[in-house]
Amino acid sequence: MSRLELLVDRDGPLTRVAVLADGRLTDLHIDHADRPSLLGAVILGRVERIATGLNGAFIDLGEGPDGGLSGLLPAADVRRPILDDDAPHSRPHSHSNRPGAKPAPIGALLRTGQPVLVQVKADATGSKGPSLTMDITLPGRFLVHAPLGRDIAVSKRLGSGPERAALAQRIENLVTGAGWIVRAGAAQVPDDLLAAESEALHLQWRAIRDDARAGSAPRLLHPGPDAPTRALIEQGAAAPATILVDDPASAGGIRIGDGPLLSGLRDWCGRHAPDLLARLGAHRDSQSLFDLRDLDSAIAELLDIRVPLPLGGSLVIERTEALTVVDVNAGERGNPLEVNLDAAAEIARQLRLRNVGGIVVVDFVNMRSRGDAERVLAALSQAVESDPVQTQVYGMSKLGLVELTRARRGTPLAALLRP
Repeated sequence: MSRLELLVDRDGPLTRVAVLADGRLTDLHIDHADRPSLLGAVILGRVERIATGLNGAFIDLGEGPDGGLSGLLPAADVRRPILDDDAPHSRPHSHSNRPGAKPAPIGALLRTGQPVLVQVKADATGSKGPSLTMDITLPGRFLVHAPLGRDIAVSKRLGSGPERAALAQRIENLVTGAGWIVRAGAAQVPDDLLAAESEALHLQWRAIRDDARAGSAPRLLHPGPDAPTRALIEQGAAAPATILVDDPASAGGIRIGDGPLLSGLRDWCGRHAPDLLARLGAHRDSQSLFDLRDLDSAIAELLDIRVPLPLGGSLVIERTEALTVVDVNAGERGNPLEVNLDAAAEIARQLRLRNVGGIVVVDFVNMRSRGDAERVLAALSQAVESDPVQTQVYGMSKLGLVELTRARRGTPLAALLRP
């Protein structure tokens, strides 16, 4: 099993979190103070306008520089009046949609001026505002609390039917409240950690709900996770062996105590991940942590369109208005299958590190047989399986082109790092 490290630093307006597996960068999370993300934020919004043609409603979020940011809530994501009693037996289905059902017309679900509790599921991109849902979810390392849910849903990665049923029963005996999604890896987690996380997430939801009932709209009720906590949540049960924070509180260059990043992480771990407290510490070297581990140059390389492959050959990654294109070059290597198998693993890594979203088309090196093409397709599917962002790989065409989609979430790396 790989040794995981989580390294955190602050560089001007950027809060950066690098996840390393055996010393190699595998994930990167960045917050930009001047371009804050709303991803995962829970907001008490107000219906600004019904868009019949889109079968959705524009919701005033009260956020942004001018306080006038609005996002689109599709009819398919409208649920029951969220401010009602959240006991499962009291949840009416009138004037709301059930997941998977054909959505009712938006005009039958919402009215202009109505307050609605929404969550941002994708940040604004270009001229499009944030994408919203009323399916509130509060993620943890092992569990996700979905307070509108009635059941316990178990990840498909967690074994066969009997094993999944047994895990669901175990979780039901540990959690507080209704509506839980069991993440991959939870089966190996001790009961006390699962119960503690369940309680913390349930209390978080109750605080959001009570705050929503107590005030006017629009206003932010709960921010999305910041870069350090987002990294820990997405690692799930694969806990880092070390969490180092380079954020000294200083006066004239002299360290005088924990900085706000370390204090914030220690507080979050105390409430949500007590098992990680002993692994959390401050970087005390005079040389910056990212400089010491040569991460600044590794991040700079992610802005280059050309990516060398470990055993020769390269990728060329270019973003267009509609999609991202990846071209696989063999270079001087003579075996197309070997080049493509190396490329499949690196493509999955690059999509995560660059936070690429939307449609991706990969032009693999032409191969000799259909069997080789199927091996490459299987390798790519396996490589993206561990991606915390939903990624779907489609078939390979006769030209060796593979289409895949990766959900848009947060801001692409290139946009975060541009001057």
